[in-house]
Amino acid sequence: MKQICILTGTRAEYGLLKPLMHEIQQSKVFELQILVTGMHLMPYFGNTFEQIEADGFTINEKVDLHQVEDTKLAISSAVGEGVKRISLALTNINPDLLVILGDRFEAFAGATAAFILNIPIAHISGGDVTEGAIDDGFRHSITKFSLLHFTSTETYRKRVIQLGEAPERVFNVGSTGVDNALNLSLLTKNELSQQINFDLSKPYFLVTFHPITLDSTPSENQFQNLLTALDNFKSYNLIITYPNADADGQKIIQLIDKYGQMQPERVKVVANLGTLRYLSAIKYSVAVIGNSSSGIIEVPSFKVPTVNIGNRQKGRIKAESIIDCENIELDIVNAIKKAVSAEFQLFCKNVENVYGDGHSTEKIMEILINYKKKIASRFIPIEGANALTDIPESEEYIFSEKLDGHIAFVVVDDQVTIYNRSANKLDLSHITNAFPKDK
Repeated sequence: MKQICILTGTRAEYGLLKPLMHEIQQSKVFELQILVTGMHLMPYFGNTFEQIEADGFTINEKVDLHQVEDTKLAISSAVGEGVKRISLALTNINPDLLVILGDRFEAFAGATAAFILNIPIAHISGGDVTEGAIDDGFRHSITKFSLLHFTSTETYRKRVIQLGEAPERVFNVGSTGVDNALNLSLLTKNELSQQINFDLSKPYFLVTFHPITLDSTPSENQFQNLLTALDNFKSYNLIITYPNADADGQKIIQLIDKYGQMQPERVKVVANLGTLRYLSAIKYSVAVIGNSSSGIIEVPSFKVPTVNIGNRQKGRIKAESIIDCENIELDIVNAIKKAVSAEFQLFCKNVENVYGDGHSTEKIMEILINYKKKIASRFIPIEGANALTDIPESEEYIFSEKLDGHIAFVVVDDQVTIYNRSANKLDLSHITNAFPKDK
């Protein structure tokens, strides 16, 4: 039985991975392993690993990155610590495949460790572009480390192929976030109100604002622009969630807490809603406001407007229910006015989500099952991309990673055959004993 390890470092990422984790857990051909790290193990963000355990999952490895601050230096150090500690964890559980989602620095550390350890990687949500964050560099690097690619749109699939990945290993499956939005049994408004201890009888906005890691304007200044804009809408209550653990996130949290303390009847601050409560809060909101990817990917499925502020999500494909605006108070105010207008609220009822149909998880599982006996890497350069298609295949083959882009080798029944990029056999038997036969 093949062991598939899921790596998760944040509350939001776990919510996106949870449907796949359930399917792997129930599978008769795979054994689920779970490696948690990052924000899950930080008391400041609610020790969210406990929610994973409460959901019925067994955590195999907990890897603390010892991130005590959210400065750029602290995050860079956490990446180094993550590579070291995740390497030890992966060596201990020895998975056949590591599944990584997205573009966080924790995911990058895990991908780096797995790549060096020769553990194949399946990457979910590659090919996206977010011009306002450093995530692009992490995301595209993880793509180059990975064997299998599960993108959320056809445009993103083409971008992964543009990065040099073989088309037959890149699959447009949609987003598992849409699976959650369309398939979860959500809370009633009364249940949500009771769980967060906040009156939801008045209309409200759901607000999530993350640090902007590639902008010269300090994140706290940008968030203050949003708070000032929200003061123009006193007839609406607010549910505000904490940002993630990126650089300057704690400065935003301090502003959130202060703002909530000043208006306790109007503002509910929640460090971590979790997937079920967060999606339920979207369902009953008038609009979702901020710069979170959830406003782009999940919210359109609820036919609710999104006010997307600034450049953090610039480059992503967006549904027509999303209103982009600059991080300027007047622009934010005008965008919110448009979002709450009766005309735009009605318009959103007919908007289609471009990120899938709610069946992403089953598509991923089908592909993983088909690859279960040939989890390995096959490099095909863009130039002459079809040159190696005549190499014989076997259910027990193992393809090597590139070798300077010109040579591939195949292991069948412990016998190594080497081919050049024109699929001609090469006589290199004098070096074949150097290749390990257990990978």
